[in-house]
Amino acid sequence: MQTKWIKISLPVVIGGLLVSGCSGGGTGTATPSQEPAKNSPPAAEKKDAGPLSIEIMTAFTNTVPKLDNAFYTELQKRTNTKLNVTFVLDGNDYNTKLDLVLASGDIPEVLKADFTRPTLVNAINEGAFWDLTPFLGDFSKYPNLRDNMVPGSWNYVKYSGKIMGIPRSRAQIDNTIMFRKDWLDKYNIPMPKTVDEFKDALKTIVKNNPAGGNGTIGYDIADAVSSPSLNAAFGVPDPAYDADGGLMYSYLNPQFTKLVEWFRGLYADGLIPKEFSTLTVTQQKDLFSSGRAFAFDASAYYSFVYTDNVKKTQPDGNVISFQPLKGPGGDGAMLDIGTRGGMYISKKVPKEKVTQILDFFEKTASPELTELGYYGKEGVHYNNVNGDKVLTDLGKQEITVDTIAAMTPAYSKWGKVAYAGASKAANEAKQKDMEIYGKIGKTDMFGYLYSPTWVDAWPTYEAELKSNRIKAIVGQISMDQYKQYVDKVNSDPKIKKAYQEFAKDLKERTQK
Repeated sequence: MQTKWIKISLPVVIGGLLVSGCSGGGTGTATPSQEPAKNSPPAAEKKDAGPLSIEIMTAFTNTVPKLDNAFYTELQKRTNTKLNVTFVLDGNDYNTKLDLVLASGDIPEVLKADFTRPTLVNAINEGAFWDLTPFLGDFSKYPNLRDNMVPGSWNYVKYSGKIMGIPRSRAQIDNTIMFRKDWLDKYNIPMPKTVDEFKDALKTIVKNNPAGGNGTIGYDIADAVSSPSLNAAFGVPDPAYDADGGLMYSYLNPQFTKLVEWFRGLYADGLIPKEFSTLTVTQQKDLFSSGRAFAFDASAYYSFVYTDNVKKTQPDGNVISFQPLKGPGGDGAMLDIGTRGGMYISKKVPKEKVTQILDFFEKTASPELTELGYYGKEGVHYNNVNGDKVLTDLGKQEITVDTIAAMTPAYSKWGKVAYAGASKAANEAKQKDMEIYGKIGKTDMFGYLYSPTWVDAWPTYEAELKSNRIKAIVGQISMDQYKQYVDKVNSDPKIKKAYQEFAKDLKERTQK
């Protein structure tokens, strides 16, 4: 491919985006003395080699994990490693930092990235990362990575037939709209079954203002793209083709335009925050967990977490998950593709150390270390009580969704539904409720489809499209003006070519 690595111009100092985990005074940056000499034998042949130092950049969403806490101490002990991890807030912050790092060429030893991030693909084309194909071979030395990943996920990290990363397994049953069931009961609001009934419920809740104080937020959301469930209900993930048979990108297809218009109505009625487009993930979570908002999108297990949180100030608080809402595009159930990006090994890493890093990820993909990531260490993070893993106070602090951020865990069907702090009976009931998502859920094909032309063309429009989407939702431009802009993008020859490549890629994957 002839694609060149995108050079971006960003401030060298990026303020609060980057946070390093604490590890005995470690800063998250490996020093030359921490890396093996290029001609030295592998660590396995050196009895006195000591722990393997690995420099990793990855994302966090809740609380920055501390590398000297009980969990990471245990993980490093079991894997004989010294992890130097730079944690960056997930979302736009992470992508900004990722783009900066890739443009600078100062790439950490291991980097987490989404498969189709344009700057990642361009860096791969420029030779910034190791081709792992010859290291992995037939996977006979890596049975956990072979057998415990989501089926098909190794195809997501392939570029031109080469395996360039290690997929990070993630439960496919994940996102749901959660809401305050106690508020529905308080105002005798029937359980919403459609998107229109959901909107009616939002109106009633906001009007009655159960949160008091500064007012009740109906739907705690940051953008129309932030609700996988509503995207599914409006048919956004469903294939849409242009007049030439090209597969249209989801946020530029007619279904998504209808969703933008629906959100425009929510904003006009005061049902979403006025400042929704500037809310960080942390701010959204704080608004919901403090009892200010009625509905919020999150992984299903958060209903347990947020119920505990709201009860601190509102004793009757009860957070549960919506069953899939019906919309103009069908059922509002979205499935994750089963991975959350991949781990890519920088070409600056000596060849012999690549094998050692792969050995680390082979260990984290084992059932034993995956369970450690989800529950922690028995007797420290949890106790077995009548067959239930009951979290200790320390476990509640340290075992979060971010615990596995530096790992490539094994696939767990209920990893985003079950909660370590809930009883076995409560988790089983939640799994029963969420089973329907696994049967009818849709997936986002653009989480893995690849188009080399798209890599070049998309950065030209990404920020501008978001800006126009926000303007349309808040009423700064009309829906006709928004549609005209979308048509303009869709008529760009490069975009149309990318759509042809997307269609070809989808057809080839479907045939395989």
